[in-house]
Amino acid sequence: MRARALAVAGALEFTPTAYPDERGHFVSSFQGDAFTATHGAPLFPVAQASFSSSRRGVVRGVHFTAGPPGTAKYVTCPSGEALDIVVDIREGSPTFGRWDAVLLDQRDHRALYLPPGVGHAFVSLRDDTVMSYLLSAEYVAERELALSVLDPDLALPIPAGIDPVLSARDREAPTLAEARAAGLLPSYTPLP
Repeated sequence: MRARALAVAGALEFTPTAYPDERGHFVSSFQGDAFTATHGAPLFPVAQASFSSSRRGVVRGVHFTAGPPGTAKYVTCPSGEALDIVVDIREGSPTFGRWDAVLLDQRDHRALYLPPGVGHAFVSLRDDTVMSYLLSAEYVAERELALSVLDPDLALPIPAGIDPVLSARDREAPTLAEARAAGLLPSYTPLP
């Protein structure tokens, strides 16, 4: 499994090897040893596994969990195609305000690790895009927050030709500056 660090401190991309044959292919999208070797710390505890299905043009996020400790995520796209966006919204982070974007799809099988406190969004580029998540904490609605994916100060890379389909919550989400002024942003905690 290949790994690389993203532009957001602590966020990682993993690309596993696919094993094709006449039946299709087999992929191990998460490998504990590769994760620990790249991350430099033990595995995060998996408390919940979830998935979403979205039609083309759906934009979910920028979502994050109020902390501490927040929720770490390991995200894959087993079917379809999505532009996955990682946003550093952690106060005190050396990469605060930066983002990185990675194409996740069923061809290259990339996966992303997002440390606690990092914002997450994705743009579904095809109908029936499935996103799969391993989460370090169970979903609790009151702790789940959002920032505007259309915040001009973030200037996230929504692809041309996409008319974003947003939930009511995401349409009404504050900008990064508004969330910062309201004290809603998580704090940065470097790895031990």
